[in-house]
This record gives sequence, C-alpha cells and structure tokens, in this order.
Amino acid sequence: METTDANLPIRTIASLTGVNAVTLRAWERRYGLVRPARTPKGHRLYTHQHVERIRRVLALIERGVPISRVRELIDAEPRKEMTAGSGPWRETLEQMSAAIACFDERELDRIYDGALSVYPVEEVTSRLLLPLLVHLGDRWQDLAGGIAEEHFFAMYLRSKLGARLQHRMRYATGPRIVAACAPGEQHEIGLILFALQAHAAGLQTVMLGADTPVNDVVVARQRSAARAVVISSSLAPAAGFLSDALPRLVRGAGVPVFVGGAAASSHRREIAAAGATPLGVEIDDGVQLIATRLGALEEGS
Repeated sequence: METTDANLPIRTIASLTGVNAVTLRAWERRYGLVRPARTPKGHRLYTHQHVERIRRVLALIERGVPISRVRELIDAEPRKEMTAGSGPWRETLEQMSAAIACFDERELDRIYDGALSVYPVEEVTSRLLLPLLVHLGDRWQDLAGGIAEEHFFAMYLRSKLGARLQHRMRYATGPRIVAACAPGEQHEIGLILFALQAHAAGLQTVMLGADTPVNDVVVARQRSAARAVVISSSLAPAAGFLSDALPRLVRGAGVPVFVGGAAASSHRREIAAAGATPLGVEIDDGVQLIATRLGALEEGS
C-alpha cells in the first residue's frame, strides 16, 4: 500500500473511517487535524496516512479526550525512525509480498525470521505484519490467484503466531477475556495479533477463532468467568449482527463487550447503540482501552 500518493477522495475517506465529510471538513478548518491536498478545482485528496491519523483521532476521542486537545497530543507523540512506508521496513514488506506471490514459504521464513532477529516481536507486528496485511488486502481484491495467496499467508501466520501465542498463554496471569471473530468472519489473523498484544499487556485470552455464533460466545464467557468479550470483524458485518446479534450478546454476556477491526471504524454508531464499545483497527489502542476499562471496574468493585 503506497502512503505518499494523495489520491483518495473525501467520500472514500468517510467510508474507510466512519467519519462523515462534514466532520472531516470541520476537523480540517477548526483544528487543523487533517490537511489534504487539493486538485486544481479544489477537491480534497487524502492519503492512507490520513486514514491512520483519522483513526488515531477517533481512538483519542473514544478515550474522552476533547477534540480541541487531540492535535496537541498527536503532534507530541514520538516519531518512529522507520515506518512500513519507507526505508528498511518498506523493503522488507515488499520482499515478503514477493515471497507470498511465489508461494515460497522458505523465503518467507528467511525474511520474517530475519526481522525478528533484529527487532522485538511487537515492533515487527506493528510496523511490518499489520501494514503487510493492509497491502495484501488491497492487492487481493483484483488479483488472479488472490484468494490462494490469502489462504497461503493466513496458514503461514496462523502457524507462526499461534505457536507464540500458545507459549505466552502458559505464563499469563491477568484478567481473562473471550476473543472471537464475528459470525461470518473467517479472518483470524487480526484476532491472533490482538491476543498477542493483549498478553503483553497482562491479559489472558480465551480464543474462539473464526465465525463464532454469539450464543456460544456467551457460554464461553460464563464458563471461563472472563471479564470482557472482544469481537473481531474486518468485513462488513453479517446481516442482523449489529441490529440483533450484537445487542443479544451484550445482554447475555454480562460484561463489557468490545468490537475491533475495520467494521468497528465504519459502524461505530451502530456498535455503540448496541451497547458495545468500538475499538477500531489500532490494536495497541484497543488493548489499552480494554485494560483501562477492566482496571477501573476492578477498582470500583
């Protein structure tokens, strides 16, 4: 995914982030939060970096930060020396993408293990794997053989990340949370990445995986005595999920319910109306929000 070309119109940005065009213009005019390029006719054009910034804005607002202070906090955040859009991270991303296109697991292993030998797993996840998944998701939409590539890479990551998750689960001691994909959601990689980050933050996860009926999530929550439920949905939610299944899950779970993934950005209002908390796509932000909420409940009990 290229991050330097300003070629996304405001309607696309609104669809990707769940923030309507009127609000985006207000954020630009009043607070200088997002500064798009302009066409000769004055039409706004955004980049994928703008998408990530908007999602960061939403995460801060979700935490209760006033919109007037958001820019100050974002501008004060430390800059990373390397991103997936440039330098060694970008080169590694392209190498992994090429290995996936050739279905070359040995080469994929060599590149991925090389990154892990230099950087912590959390950094490799946030600056390589997550941008790579976005990049591949864009490519797979129109590519012949894209589904085969997706399945190949999903199997590879499930094996790699699953082994690491199993190892970490042996030593987890914090509050339990049930983590599952929404009904109809087959993509588990984001959920596994979330679980790894959750364990790093001191949380235990009860992993249920892909396409889990909400009634089964409720049963797992009750039997495991979990303190929260996290639902992952990277696609448009299945029919009836937001209007029926999610409210039913919130009522039955008896604990806070969180929804993460792309659907949580594009359907924030519906998720909140169902009684759940939208997390968006930033795993670090989502984990911190959950940990904070559970900590507050612990103090109040």
